[in-house]
This record gives sequence, structure tokens and C-alpha cells, in this order.
Amino acid sequence: MDSLIFTTLLLFLMPTIYSSIYSESKIMLTQRKIFTKVEPLTSYAVIFDAGSTGSRVHVFHFDQNLDLLHIGQDVEFYDKIKPGLSAYANDPKEAAESLIPLLEEAESVVPQDLQPNTPIRLGATAGLRLLDEDAAEKILQEVRELLKNRSTLNLQPDGVGILDGTQEGSYLWVAVNYLLGKLGYSFSKTVGVVDLGGGSIQMAYAVSRNTAKNAPKVSDGEDPYIKKLVLNGKNYDLYVHSYLRYGKEAFRAEVLKVTIGSTNPCILRGFEGTYTYGGVDYEASASPAGSNLKECREIVLKALNVNASCPYKNCTFNGIWSGGGGSGQKNLVGFADINKPNSIVNPVDYEIAAKQACNITLEDVKSIYPDIWESDRPYVCLDLVYQNALLIDGFGLDPLEEITVAKEIGYQDALVEGAWPLGSAIEAISSLPKFENLMYFI
Repeated sequence: MDSLIFTTLLLFLMPTIYSSIYSESKIMLTQRKIFTKVEPLTSYAVIFDAGSTGSRVHVFHFDQNLDLLHIGQDVEFYDKIKPGLSAYANDPKEAAESLIPLLEEAESVVPQDLQPNTPIRLGATAGLRLLDEDAAEKILQEVRELLKNRSTLNLQPDGVGILDGTQEGSYLWVAVNYLLGKLGYSFSKTVGVVDLGGGSIQMAYAVSRNTAKNAPKVSDGEDPYIKKLVLNGKNYDLYVHSYLRYGKEAFRAEVLKVTIGSTNPCILRGFEGTYTYGGVDYEASASPAGSNLKECREIVLKALNVNASCPYKNCTFNGIWSGGGGSGQKNLVGFADINKPNSIVNPVDYEIAAKQACNITLEDVKSIYPDIWESDRPYVCLDLVYQNALLIDGFGLDPLEEITVAKEIGYQDALVEGAWPLGSAIEAISSLPKFENLMYFI
């Protein structure tokens, strides 16, 4: 499989363990002019990202050519809170009200005279996808009522909902290629993306018209593999797939399910307790000998379901069609360490890092990996083994293939997070009459 852009917040260990493997990425960015004052034809968009671990708000500011403008010193306004909406499954009203501080901050950024024409959206991702459908809808309805009754921003009828995997993946692809100045060029000039989130993984890249035409058909109710977009006057066929339950937090639970009733060789020695995900507690106890890379990898591959039967010629894992690869998938960049916006690693580096992580105890973690949250410490071995297996066994990358890993993408004099909210903002703004000929989604 050719390379992709690998976007993730999970690749947090590598700079700490092997800082020498990193070098600066040589991404050539488009030359866009950034203005520092509000121009007559500017527009704003407010996007809420209701994720599995927390809620975030993004405010974007565009000029008449749909180029980003500054908001103060930055190219976007951003803030976040914890926990996420799914943590309020039994109190939908409290879930909605948890967003009020973020809403008030967003409204303070958008000029008052522009607020009635400023689209506001909330997209819920894996966290609410995993909730009972009725519980999730009650939360979303309370959010709709809150935004309609408390905000002067422009909420469309479909402005609040759960993003399906196709939407999330395509928005991410648009955001990254927009920031890199790739939109409007041939599909072979664009870059592919893989986003390893908390609850799911999204994969998206542009394919040829012939590949799109011959894409496998899916069953009713499933997301199609191909999504069509028109961006900067160019037609794109986008391969998109979302792997629900394979995100960082969700996959830990899948690994623990494999060893229910016994100790787990992926857990660091010294930890005995439970891991909670999606409101369910899973036994998470280390074996007396501590974590073991080889044994952990066997369990990870079983949970990854790499040997699942697949009726297609090109597959990833769990029986999923890979899209066939190709030139639209040839660049691999990701989002990780906040102190190193662009870095280069190989899949094998995660195995090297895992060898160290799987040979320490829980007591050692704080001194060796001081930036890791306490709740993540028992799983440092598991997380690194998973990343290595995902890249090599899941996506079929060569162990020595170069991957650019980053937290943000450089956009002139600023760094911007390459995440789905920017793609959603572009779609929302594109629906305004003055932008209708620039970009649209099918």
C-alpha cells in the first residue's frame, strides 16, 4: 500500500522516546495572502466537534475567495472542554448546557452584525455513535434547542447531528488538502489521510474515476466507499471508510475483551484495576511477569481481525476494501506531538519504542514519559504495539516507509489543525450564494 496522511493524537510517545528519528517535513505550501482586518465580504463559520473525550469549538474566518483570515493572532479560534456529550447519557439537558461556555466564547469572536449569516454546526463523532440511538438523539435534540433559543448564529435544520464515517473522513480530507493548497489539482496530486481518533479511524484518499466506478457495493444502511466532491472546479472521487471501535480508547477495550477473566500481557506490571469505555468497565490487570511485546502483539492482531475473510482483491483488516491504493494515496503525514509540528518516522520505529515501553513497570512511566496522562500510563505498551500493527499489518505499509507525523499544518505564518471541522466549515460556507460556484459536496 502506498503512503497516506496519518492524522492522530495517539502517536504521543515517539518524540519522547526517539527524538532523533524526527526531521523537519518539507511540505510546500500554497502562497495565500492572509489579512489581519475584517474585509467587507468576509464570512465566519462556527463548528462544534462533539468527540468521545470532550467537546471543542472552532471558529473560522474566510475572505471572498474562501481563503482563511486571521482571528486575532491565529488563523482559527479554538477551545475545548471535558468530558464529552456522551458522558451525560442520563441527563441530555446537562449535556447540552455543557456547551454554553464554548458557545459564548464563539459568539464573542464573530462580529455581531455578521452573526445572523454565520453558520453554526455541531458534529458528533464516535462517542455518540456508540451510545444507544435513543439516548444519543435526546442529547442532540437538547443541543438543537439550546442553539436555537440561546444563539443568534445561523443554525440550519441539519446543523446538529452524528457524523457518519463518510462525512468525517471526507471533511478531514478536504481540510488537509485545502491547507496544503492541493484542491483544484488532479487527484494524483492530492494527499490521503488516516485519522486515528478516540473511538474510530477514518481513512480517505482520492481515486481514479475507473476505481470509483468499480468500487464494491455495500449493503443497505452502510456508508458507501466512494463519495463525490467538486472542489475548486475539479471533480473528485473520494474513497472513504470509518473503522468504528478501532480508535485509541475504543481499541483498548477490544484488546481487553480478548483476555476477559485473565491477566493481559499488554498492561504494564503493577496495574490491577478496570478500564472504562462507553460506560462499560473492562478488567485490566497485568500479568505477574508484566507486559510482553510478543504476546501483546498476538492479542492486538486478534483484536484487529487481520485474518478476516475479504471478498475483494485489496483489503486492510476486518474484511474491509482498501480502495486499491494508487497515486491519490501516496503521501503520509500525521498529527501528533505539539512541540514538533512536522516530523518523519517509519512504522518500525513504533516497534522499537514498544520494546522499551513493554519492558518497564507502571512505577517507571511517570519519570520516563512525564507528558502522559495518569489514566493512559498502564497502556503505553499496548498503544505502541497497536500503532505498529495497525500501520504494518492493518494498512500494509512497509516497515521502513517514511510517514510524516504532525499535530498541525503550517499555513503561512500560522499553524492550523488539519481536522474535520475545517472541512465542515468549508462546506457550510460553500452553501452561501457568494461561494456556491467554488466548492460543493455531493
